[in-house]
Amino acid sequence: MLERYPRPVLFAHRGACAHAPENTLPAFELALLQGADGVELDVKLSADGQVVVIHDPTVDRTTNGQGRVRNLPLTELRALDAGGFFSDKFRGVKIPTLEEVLETIGKRALINIELTNYSTPGDRLVEKVCRLIGKHNLQPQILFSSFFSSNLKQAARLLPEVPRGLLALSGWLGAWARSFGFMFGDYQALHPHLSNVDSEQVQRVHRLNRRIHVWTANSFEEVRSLAEWRVDGIFTDDPPVALRALGRGR
Repeated sequence: MLERYPRPVLFAHRGACAHAPENTLPAFELALLQGADGVELDVKLSADGQVVVIHDPTVDRTTNGQGRVRNLPLTELRALDAGGFFSDKFRGVKIPTLEEVLETIGKRALINIELTNYSTPGDRLVEKVCRLIGKHNLQPQILFSSFFSSNLKQAARLLPEVPRGLLALSGWLGAWARSFGFMFGDYQALHPHLSNVDSEQVQRVHRLNRRIHVWTANSFEEVRSLAEWRVDGIFTDDPPVALRALGRGR
């Protein structure tokens, strides 16, 4: 599925979040206009069980509201301004639902969906995300990722045809995931932090016949180094800079 994209695949992290409010429709649309191959986004459940696209467990940082996502119903989440924190140009932008994103860009881009129910493990997030993907027949466009192996195992049962990437924290906290957890798990890709990647790490992953997608590279030099090491995917906040580093700039 990923082989039809250029290598390395360029994912706009939370959309083109250096240029538009993260995890919003304008950020995703802009990323594609800028030339990214796909987008990365984060999903959680609202209080009434709707799949919404937002990174933090609370709305405090990226909206004009306060509170935990899991405690707010969709109507209250949608009433918040999710663009004004970035600039006045985006004031009034809403927190999107996953279904809105799938309907808007699902046929036009690769979408890395990070399953981020880290504060609500055991909820129905994975089940509901898989149902939405199946409803829109977008299995070929999706890549799952998560720091929770349990999320990826459940996704494998529900949508075995969709590839999965294991996220690894930086430093010693992610050491197990980068080594034994990944080596013996049922994953198609490792998603390590930039600070833990070198040419040897890339070679180790490739010897397992798997992919390595690295987060988050934002400078020309970082992207160029990753490309020289032949990583398979790069997450970036700034697609134009990354594309220039890859020789694909417009």
